[in-house]
Amino acid sequence: MLSKKIHSILFIATLMLSSSGFVYSSDWPSWRGAHQNGVSDDTGLVSNWSLDGDNLVWKADFIGRSTPIVMNGLVYVVGRTGTGGDMQRVITSYDAKTGKVVWQEKSNVFHTTVPFTRIGWSGLTGDPETGNVYFFGVDGMFICYSKDGKRLWEHSFVEEYNRFSGYGGRTCTPVVDDDLVIVSGANNSWGNMLIMKHRFFAYDKRTGKLVWVSTIPEGNKNTNYSVPVVTIVNGQRLLIAGTGTGWVYAMKARTGEHVWKFKLSKGAIQSSVVADGNFVYATHSAENFDNENSGRVVCIDATGSGDVTATHEVWRADALEVGYVSPLIHENRLYVVTNSGNMHALDAKTGSEHWTLNIGKVGKGSPVWADGKIFATEVNGSFHIIQPGDKEATALNSIQIPFDERRYAEIYGSPAVAYGRVFFASEVGLYCIGDKSKEANITKPAMTQLQGELKADANKPSHIQIIPAELWASADKPLEFKVRAFDAKGRKLGDVDAEFGLAELRGKIGKGGKIKIDKNAGNQAGYVVAKVGELESRARVQIAAALPWKIDFEDESFILDKNPSLWPGTWKFTVKNLDGSKVLMKPPSKRNLKRHNLILGPPQMSGYTIQADLKGTKVKRRSPDMGLIANRYYLDFMTKKKKLQIRTWPAELERLKVEVPFQWNPDLWYTMKLRVDIKNGKASIKGKVWPRDQKEPDSWSITAEDSHANLHGSPALYGDAQTTIYFDNIEITGSN
Repeated sequence: MLSKKIHSILFIATLMLSSSGFVYSSDWPSWRGAHQNGVSDDTGLVSNWSLDGDNLVWKADFIGRSTPIVMNGLVYVVGRTGTGGDMQRVITSYDAKTGKVVWQEKSNVFHTTVPFTRIGWSGLTGDPETGNVYFFGVDGMFICYSKDGKRLWEHSFVEEYNRFSGYGGRTCTPVVDDDLVIVSGANNSWGNMLIMKHRFFAYDKRTGKLVWVSTIPEGNKNTNYSVPVVTIVNGQRLLIAGTGTGWVYAMKARTGEHVWKFKLSKGAIQSSVVADGNFVYATHSAENFDNENSGRVVCIDATGSGDVTATHEVWRADALEVGYVSPLIHENRLYVVTNSGNMHALDAKTGSEHWTLNIGKVGKGSPVWADGKIFATEVNGSFHIIQPGDKEATALNSIQIPFDERRYAEIYGSPAVAYGRVFFASEVGLYCIGDKSKEANITKPAMTQLQGELKADANKPSHIQIIPAELWASADKPLEFKVRAFDAKGRKLGDVDAEFGLAELRGKIGKGGKIKIDKNAGNQAGYVVAKVGELESRARVQIAAALPWKIDFEDESFILDKNPSLWPGTWKFTVKNLDGSKVLMKPPSKRNLKRHNLILGPPQMSGYTIQADLKGTKVKRRSPDMGLIANRYYLDFMTKKKKLQIRTWPAELERLKVEVPFQWNPDLWYTMKLRVDIKNGKASIKGKVWPRDQKEPDSWSITAEDSHANLHGSPALYGDAQTTIYFDNIEITGSN
């Protein structure tokens, strides 16, 4: 560990050499503000307000859980709306001056066990350059909106990458840097992503094409929502984040290549890091990996490289359980809030404590510094305006917002400061606090880039990047890729000519690198390989053939005792020999969840019918649930309950649940068929099940209607394998 004296010298020197700000303006384009550290440049902010109207400029009727962003003269926020069959996610933009709705989009939630009350866990992120807004949902939907609310592009992480979604809803907020927008999550797919790992995905912020993927090699502990920061250290642009593995990772921001890592916790890191010069501050509340305490605040010297454990630690403060709140740093003071609601002011150079202030019982929202004050929320409806001092802090104003006569309204997000106003979302509304006698100061932001990045070394390319890095395409159109080169510090050198090849894909390389896929090869998964000299980069490619599809697993590409190589989610499914034929088996997981989907096609599919043979086994009183998915609707054969069920949101059956009784016999093959028809925005879902050795019945076994239709979605197999499930003879045909 560095001495305090040496650290002080380095601390002052790095402040002189680099800057951690993106934009110097009054916008609040991301959840921690323009500088990524919870600090606003706004002045003239109020020191008190009341629910009765004092300094309450406006309040909007909205149920929100995350931090608003403020940009383009608008306040953007994500939340939940509706009851019963109308339960949906909602994204709304409000006029920052008046609180009037400018645009709003309501959309369905699916493929997740996250309940309705946890919708909108992650915040929105804005891009000051384009005005676009980015959203990453608990169901894995990653969407780019124009400033006016038009969907420009989208990705479905569950269907494209088999992203893991736990009950807790922990979802990372997107980060915009230069021409990239970056998100992360735990996933397992096929090929070189077969094993569940925490991964970072970087996209072209304008086109939505995947640019790079970076895999964290250590075992993933849990889902996490630590939001990365981008900073420049020693002239190198770094993306730094806490991960689901318990390690803090620094990556080259433009390529995802790992630079250093720091072991922090035995559990997943939930709180976000904050950077200041060459120093990074990280926190957690799980068990420490090297002592019996839970919780730690640590200062990391970010100038290192290589396989780092504790060699870059500058100081630590143990037994501070700061598991959810991101640190705030301002003028050599680090402010952290513990899980139990205590705010601590620490010396950023040494870690020594200056004061402690209790702000409630549960700390989840991160504090914000603006106009010499700290604005902070607490889960039980509390909003505080705090005057920080050298040795103590004073609460200038504290409001506790009621939900009803029995409890207070929940506040999980942080304040956003912009235009001389303070905005925050709660369970009972979106609030705008400020001086009513002054106009909101809405100006076009003055953009400035991160300072201190060194000039690229054009003569020494050390890394190439094939773009897009992954896609799910059809065999009808040629595939086109471009290749970009970078130097050893991850600095862009520009597009380069490359030699292309195919691995595990059937097709031909044409002129200009255009790749023509063999239309007779059926569904495929493999790699397009780009080479520039000794440098190589691979794009993951899945090919969806024209319907109909028939899959009986007898093809030589399905290897006994191996996972199929085609589909996201394949690691829980194995090809087996059963009674002389090859079938697909889903055994019970040895630990954790036994419920998984196997995605068979791209998320843009619609207008199809899926059919398959299924057989479940019974062990004592245990038996499985098994079924099919089409257009994000489930047809589930619930064998223990002896029912068929149609649903769309596994965590919220109130949204859509239709059940009928259906007798099940173990070890008997059944055939199941699911069809979804969309007309005038409504969905008609029909399912039937019959013993395989009998004739298909004319009538449907179960039907359901949805007034908020899922317009498209991947075909998939579903299994909750309390005992072993077998699948065979999959058919996907056009419904028209």
